[in-house]
Amino acid sequence: MSRKSLAIHWMEAAAVAFFLLLVSLALAGPGAAQTVNLAGTWSGGGSVSFASGQRERARCRAQYSRTSPTSYALRATCATASGRASQTATIRHVGGNRYQGNFYNREYDVSGTIHVAVGGNRQTVRLSSGVGSAVFELHR
Repeated sequence: MSRKSLAIHWMEAAAVAFFLLLVSLALAGPGAAQTVNLAGTWSGGGSVSFASGQRERARCRAQYSRTSPTSYALRATCATASGRASQTATIRHVGGNRYQGNFYNREYDVSGTIHVAVGGNRQTVRLSSGVGSAVFELHR
């Protein structure tokens, strides 16, 4: 391949790569790389499943406070027919509309993982620990 045809080949490859970059940015849409602002109060309900197999409906209220551009502190109180529990968590942005981290319930000395997926003014929160799990649908 001559030097001139090699240069043309590289220019064509660069043009194709630039075009693909523009297409991918257009498909991603504005703000796609930005994290969702979770700060504020969210509430809703879901279910708690205990290691014993028992399952209860629950209502929750959560307060998010931004601690960095990609992290939040969370305080939440949830109530079931059998009681009430408060927990804290720290979550961080892991990509797209997803956050994950760890939670702790001081009253029962229970800790575990938390996963949050956000879509507009709604979010799905999943918690799991050695004593059970929970899934909540929260909204602003």
